Amino acid sequence: MRTYYYNCMPFQSNPPTEEERRRFSSMDKFIYTIKRLPRFDVKLGRLSCVAGEFVQKRVDISLAVDMVRMSCAKVIGKAVLVTGDSDFVPAIEAAKEMGVLVTLYYSPSSIHDELLSAVDESFVITEGLIRQVER
Repeated sequence: MRTYYYNCMPFQSNPPTEEERRRFSSMDKFIYTIKRLPRFDVKLGRLSCVAGEFVQKRVDISLAVDMVRMSCAKVIGKAVLVTGDSDFVPAIEAAKEMGVLVTLYYSPSSIHDELLSAVDESFVITEGLIRQVER
């Protein structure tokens, strides 16, 4: 089993501000730590500024492509997602059509009903769940 982590590095202007350096350094250490874990793989997209707002690029689509590709190749029998984004519904449906069981962990403050309906099983991320995992 392998865990994939999808994200992007924080924005840095040229030259970066002290706050941008701090955020980037913190994320860099986090990514370095994750990469050193057994069977963890990090997939980084990029951050773009669109109309003054920062937007992740290639993060969601990378996850969706990997899930569908691995489902079609019969590499996985179960996919576990931690998200609230309904953009993943088509990828979830494709994975399920290939026989993959799709489990969702989510925050109740940021979940879309369509996403909840698409998955096979779902669990709310609670403090109790986090404490249970920490043990």
